[in-house]
Amino acid sequence: MQTKEKLLELLESNRGSYFSGETIARTLSLSRTAVWKAVKSLQNDGYAITAVTNKGYCLSEQNDILSAQGIRKYLSSELTGLQITVLSTVSSTNSLLREKAAGGTQDNCVILANEQTAGRGRSGRSFFSPAETGIYMSLLLRPGNCSSEQALQITTMAAAAVCASIDAVSDSEEQAQIKWVNDIYLHGKKVCGILTEGSFSLENGMLEYAVLGLGINIYPPKQKFPAELAALAGSVFQTPRDDVKNRLAAEFLNRFYDYYTRSEASPDYIEEYRKRSLVIGKQVLLVSASESKSAVVLGIDNQCRLLVRYENGREEACSSGEIRVKGVTHEN
Repeated sequence: MQTKEKLLELLESNRGSYFSGETIARTLSLSRTAVWKAVKSLQNDGYAITAVTNKGYCLSEQNDILSAQGIRKYLSSELTGLQITVLSTVSSTNSLLREKAAGGTQDNCVILANEQTAGRGRSGRSFFSPAETGIYMSLLLRPGNCSSEQALQITTMAAAAVCASIDAVSDSEEQAQIKWVNDIYLHGKKVCGILTEGSFSLENGMLEYAVLGLGINIYPPKQKFPAELAALAGSVFQTPRDDVKNRLAAEFLNRFYDYYTRSEASPDYIEEYRKRSLVIGKQVLLVSASESKSAVVLGIDNQCRLLVRYENGREEACSSGEIRVKGVTHEN
């Protein structure tokens, strides 16, 4: 761990408290000069660290900068082994983690970024990922004996965890909701997209690894959403909040891994997913490459499939595809 990272970990764990340069140097086994340089470097990164004579250095409680150290202070004790990396800018956290997965990286790896230059959504779409206003995160998972059908449950767990996490850190009276299968809505606007990608064995058809990616719009982008997204996209908050990015990222990790590790013994994420659904009981249009069919959504089964009844009375359980809901804005 570098000097700057050690200092940030100490200050993040004690926001609002002052530490003298001497105390920091002694605690971290550093020189006073090294402490001063690390403080300057963090200030250049945007951290509001005040320096007061005879009191020392203090990290303001009003910072809202995503960092591994900031996330860790909110994590449950069961997740201390997670390898968390926060990067300033990447092309895509999913792409980067898929490269690491192919190279043998194990499943305790999480990558987050403050900006993506080539963020990806479903069906080859791009995902708008501007700097400083969102959380862009990918997790590497290596579930044992997981089929392609079971892999859908990873997305379901993530959607339920995102919704519960948003509710936990926001003061909105309206609950976050899910448009099957992977879009999270708040106040009628999409605030989060989820993309799960995997590698399957040609020998047995089972999942070798999955990369779970999500992008959450925390604040409105400084330059506003592009015209094609303006009617669809929203954000969890409209104004800055204290340390909410780290809190929300940790809330998600705590909840998702709780679902993930208990899924077979206690699939309670499915009931949470159903409760959050904004499509059950609605008339929808199921869209595929070849056709679009109108149907009523009857429910969501324990395999996370969408249960529908078509206009001709035929019923079906859908495990893939896209839907459009009357009264809900959609991507092109």
